[in-house]
Amino acid sequence: MLYTVKEVSELSHVTIKTLHHYHKIGLLLPSKVSEAGYRLYGSKELERLQEILFYKELDFPLDQIKKIMEQHSDRLSILSKQEELLLSRKYRLDNIVQTLRKSISCAKEGEAMDSMEMFKGFENEEKWNKALAEQNQYLKETYGMESFEVASTDVQEINEQAVEAVTFMNNMASSLREGIKHNDERIENLIRNHLGFMNEHGNKITTNDFAAQTRFFLSDDFHLMMLESQQTGLAYYLSAAAESFAESLLSK
Repeated sequence: MLYTVKEVSELSHVTIKTLHHYHKIGLLLPSKVSEAGYRLYGSKELERLQEILFYKELDFPLDQIKKIMEQHSDRLSILSKQEELLLSRKYRLDNIVQTLRKSISCAKEGEAMDSMEMFKGFENEEKWNKALAEQNQYLKETYGMESFEVASTDVQEINEQAVEAVTFMNNMASSLREGIKHNDERIENLIRNHLGFMNEHGNKITTNDFAAQTRFFLSDDFHLMMLESQQTGLAYYLSAAAESFAESLLSK
């Protein structure tokens, strides 16, 4: 069975534009092109697209994904290695999520979080960097990729960003409980400082981006539940504050 680019896009949730780009750079070629010029994809191409998406989840750049897949076509070994790498990342993220949930619980109850628990999931820099180094060595030995490096994790940087994010949400929740209006100058300053911190630490985000992000939180069950569990109405308060802040900057 052959699929059109539109059908592949619907199956994989990869945009048509992205599929065209993958074709252009030679990462994912269609099985054939019809006389009318339509790209058609078979089961082998779908498998290759799946492998590409697994690598993207591991933050591999497209040029490196292409090089790996050109030099190593054994699907089973590719999938096995991807599973190993993804499980390693999942284990680390699971620990971080547990810390985040504990932080939310403490914030909701108005309790101070134990400082020894605050950074669980972030702490083992040496072990994490060793795992990344082993991954680099595997890629170099297997694929001859002498220039490939996976960026190591700056634990101190992550710690600082985690603390700032929790502090910002705690301040927003406290402001809501105190009855401070979402367009109050104090709320604008909280958002301004939060966005300034994010941009200074490499997370480029505009006021409009932030407003769009908070609107998404309202439509996403996981984020909505997470915010509402911290303080009833927090998701809506945050979204209204972000919209108001973006509008205030436009009017200046």
